[in-house]
Amino acid sequence: MQGKGFIKFIAIVLAIVCAYALSFTLVSSSVEKDAKNYAKGDMAKEKAYLDSMSTVKVYPLLGFTYQEVKSKEINLGLDLKGGMNVTMEISLSELVKSLAGSPTDANFNKALQNAQTQLNAGGKDYIKLFVNEFEKLSPGVKLAEYFSNQDNATQLKSTASNGEVQSFLEKEATSAIDRSFIILRSRIDGFGVVSPNMQKQEGSNRILIEMPGVQDKERISKLLQGSAELQFWQVYQVQEVLPVLEGINKTLVTTLKDTKTAATDTTTTTAAAGGKLAGLEKATAKDTTAKGGKLAGLGKKDSTAVKAELAKSNPLFSVLSIPTYTAENGQQQLRPGPIVGWVAQKDTAKVNSYFKIPEVAASIPSTMKFMWSVKPMEGTKVFELYAIKALSADGKPDLGGESISDSRNDFDQKGKPEVTMYMTSEGAAKWKKITAEASADRNNLKAIAIVLDNAVYSAPTVQNEIPNGVSSITGNFTQNDTKDLSNILKAGKLPAPARIAGSFVVGPTLGAQAIHDGLISFVIAFIVILVFMALYYHRAGWVANFALLLNLFFIIGILVSLGAVLTLPGIAGIVLTIGLSVDANILIFERVREELAHGKNTSAAIKEGFKHAMPSIIDSNVTLFILGAILYVFGSGPVQGFATTLCIGILSSLFAAVAISRVVFESLLNRKIDISFDNSVTRNAFKNISFNFVGRRKIYYVISTLIIIAGIGMYFKNGGLNLGVDFKGGRTYLVHFDKAVNTEDLKSKLNPVFGNETPEVKTAGEDSQVKITTTFHIEDQDVKTDKLVEDALNKGLAGSKYEIVSSQKVTPIIASDIVNGAFYAVLISCLFMFIYIVVRFKKWQYGLGAVIALFHDVLMVLSFYTILDGIMPFSLEIGQDFIAAILTVMGYTMTETVVVFDRIREKLKESGKEDLHGEERNHLINFALNSTLSRTILTSLTVFFVLLVIFIFGGDSIRGFIFALLIGRIIGTYSSLCISTPIVIDLGSSAEKK
Repeated sequence: MQGKGFIKFIAIVLAIVCAYALSFTLVSSSVEKDAKNYAKGDMAKEKAYLDSMSTVKVYPLLGFTYQEVKSKEINLGLDLKGGMNVTMEISLSELVKSLAGSPTDANFNKALQNAQTQLNAGGKDYIKLFVNEFEKLSPGVKLAEYFSNQDNATQLKSTASNGEVQSFLEKEATSAIDRSFIILRSRIDGFGVVSPNMQKQEGSNRILIEMPGVQDKERISKLLQGSAELQFWQVYQVQEVLPVLEGINKTLVTTLKDTKTAATDTTTTTAAAGGKLAGLEKATAKDTTAKGGKLAGLGKKDSTAVKAELAKSNPLFSVLSIPTYTAENGQQQLRPGPIVGWVAQKDTAKVNSYFKIPEVAASIPSTMKFMWSVKPMEGTKVFELYAIKALSADGKPDLGGESISDSRNDFDQKGKPEVTMYMTSEGAAKWKKITAEASADRNNLKAIAIVLDNAVYSAPTVQNEIPNGVSSITGNFTQNDTKDLSNILKAGKLPAPARIAGSFVVGPTLGAQAIHDGLISFVIAFIVILVFMALYYHRAGWVANFALLLNLFFIIGILVSLGAVLTLPGIAGIVLTIGLSVDANILIFERVREELAHGKNTSAAIKEGFKHAMPSIIDSNVTLFILGAILYVFGSGPVQGFATTLCIGILSSLFAAVAISRVVFESLLNRKIDISFDNSVTRNAFKNISFNFVGRRKIYYVISTLIIIAGIGMYFKNGGLNLGVDFKGGRTYLVHFDKAVNTEDLKSKLNPVFGNETPEVKTAGEDSQVKITTTFHIEDQDVKTDKLVEDALNKGLAGSKYEIVSSQKVTPIIASDIVNGAFYAVLISCLFMFIYIVVRFKKWQYGLGAVIALFHDVLMVLSFYTILDGIMPFSLEIGQDFIAAILTVMGYTMTETVVVFDRIREKLKESGKEDLHGEERNHLINFALNSTLSRTILTSLTVFFVLLVIFIFGGDSIRGFIFALLIGRIIGTYSSLCISTPIVIDLGSSAEKK
């Protein structure tokens, strides 16, 4: 075998990369296990332990801290961890209206409304829709008349064409979405979400946000939908604030003396770098740098008693460090600047609570307000504290965000990243006065804080008076820093509100259950495959099992390396990929057995088996990969997770099942080890089968037609398909009761509280669990609407013991996008399949036959869904997961069909008569179908058993999804044997007659 050394090299490198990626999960799990052992069930102590370890190097071999290790571990999706998924929509109609100065022109506003209506109906590109509508309603009128105003004068001339105005609006829309992304990210970081996942949905005005562990829907809604407020404040210097902080510390000693708050604090506390300023001789902190390295803990010599004493005598300075540095004389000196304190993240809430104590609040000057930095210092979990000067009588800032006309990230003359800020004429006048005051004393230059949502983003020191409103902000910035700061500065004039267009909440109980169910199904399904391969193919089966184990290691390692989020559908994708990878081994082993039956020795049989199986393996995997790629492009959320694992799994499976297993066989042969591909039971399985598939094709046509007609009949009887909330819009709640409930009784109770909008109430997996779906107030965008609907639900369920396990909200515009995406996914899949097969097999009949078979399978699965809906003890809703199932079914069909087509092509080529007609052709095609029957049945059964295991043990959340795959697996096998090939024959016969 050529290239054996290269394959071994790639396998070793891949194994090292995967082991490296997975090692972070092992290390973080070890630290968290220690935390649990230390806390013994006390969640506060466990959290404090992990906070204290955040900057400790827990991976000494590579020098990574716990915080860094945690960021590189396996990312679990919300369905496995619990939390909240939110889709934010930026209102571009309000952005356009604001950029035009909110005109009262009827046609202008009508164009805005029409464009929004078209967008809600599934249209794309709001700006283009608006321009088209305006030109229809006001032909000959130039858009520049509205948009070339004082605020936009630097970017848009009064003579600009409508095309130039459209380009300007598109640029502003993109900028607004970028700014919203920055603002939302900062708010979520401030909320304290661990490892949030945020993605801008390309080509749309939406942002997807996943927040593990978050359950407070109302608070998150207010947090994300509030308007951004950019402010500029003068700030106090640290030497001006220190006396105030010392006064607060003394007040706290007195105030907390007789309370529990001054008692022993048993958790790890931050060392007071400013301890000497408070007269503490034992606080031996050295130079406290901006990295905050000394802030993580007191060190091994500090006992709990010392910490408790520090907390009693210096409550504030036990958690707040005064910025200092070591002077040339070796003494600690105050570090000049606007930062007045450093506080560990875990202690910021305590400091806030101290400031709110009435006695403390009274001691703080009325002109002083404390604010935190927006994020911790790099490489730490330490936040900076600033003291803002509130000098005006009304408490307003020196300057507001409305004074900013533009901001750009650029480079200075030395090539270092900087931000250039442009003021409006009114803002420039105020800015001149503020900067003049801040730079009046050349020996004591003052800073000005840039604040958004009451968090300090930057506090640059003013170097001189700025008279023209054009300012340059420099510092130790990266390009990303200046880009973010530029967006923040422009956020002050952000006229496009962000609204929640869709949300999904998963309770932590469901997440824990999903993990358990997913792991159980995974382990059992994997064991089923290993046992089957070992029993059926004897020693060769163990080679396949080794390749499968290696494949599993590669798939998970690659997923972690790429930072992919593992969801329950993702686990299903891994298990399915492993099941499908068996297909390559079965194809190879069956061809090897054929060669052995022809009298060849084992070495020659293995060589020929790999050679003849490769075209089918390549064709079937390429078609399935194309489907996975389409699924990834058009899907979202869990569907993309499934597609990601599918595509990675296909590539990994090809390498493991083909390349590595070939190397193993070569090694066994070189060592003269006997290799068997069967046993006494399986040796003659599927031999001498001669089933007349072609002759009975009309019977199959009739069977399929009857099932599809029955499905159409049930479709009209049921009033359409049972569409899930993500296809029609609405809210869905999964509710678990303490005992079995009657769905009709629940419906009658909920009907009046939902304004007589009859909700859908269906059993979900068991009699004590129901899924409630309603469109009540779904069009209402008010922040309080979610709580209003949930209050109505609780009112309707009053008198029962229940728990809302999860909830989902999808607005009609999101639903229409999902429907369109699903529709295009199916059409584009069929187009790609047709092109690939026509090119590969050089006959249009093959391509059209395969596409007809695909449509046949989709109709069959839909028919079974409509027929069985209401009969099965679980929901058969059609949603995003169902589309994933449909496309996967199409993948099965294509895999099966391509393998059969390959064998037909091979047999026709061997006969030397590739254009056979009539009975001679039918006989040869029947022979090809029967010769691949062992592979078709074995692969189908293997995947079917895997799916069956997931269906039984995988949990209610994916049962409908797996049911579609189970049906599809049966239909795909039936279709490849009984539908697609006979259709090719009939298409060929029609062509002959013509």
